[in-house]
Amino acid sequence: MLRRELRERGIESHVRVVSAGIAPYARDGALVSLDTRLALRDDNIHLGEEATSTDLKRHPELLEQADVVIAMTEQQKADLVKLYPDAAEKPLHTLREFADERGDIEDPFEKGDAKFTEVREEIKRLIPTVADRILGADWSLDE
Repeated sequence: MLRRELRERGIESHVRVVSAGIAPYARDGALVSLDTRLALRDDNIHLGEEATSTDLKRHPELLEQADVVIAMTEQQKADLVKLYPDAAEKPLHTLREFADERGDIEDPFEKGDAKFTEVREEIKRLIPTVADRILGADWSLDE
């Protein structure tokens, strides 16, 4: 959704957006869940059946290369710092924090179609503010 927002603003080529899992069950190359693909398809984002996930444990260079790191939950932020202590030196926020709000984006895994739709709509609502902030390069940790 962020890539689409940046593309619509004509600046996709200036910002690299990468998603990577950190959960113990995250597997590099695993197919993106059908629930995720369907929820995104309903918002006209087509990942395709061959879309796979990226496991940060197998690609720590992604974290090293990042200018800002955005997690979905406070727990993910804590896990990132625990697994990668250098992550604490990066601007590290939850998606809601980055959009100047409080709270987590709940993982919809195994919670049904309605939950996937709810989470998609919540992320979709936050994305324009997130894109504005990325473009403004206001990523400080002093908030």
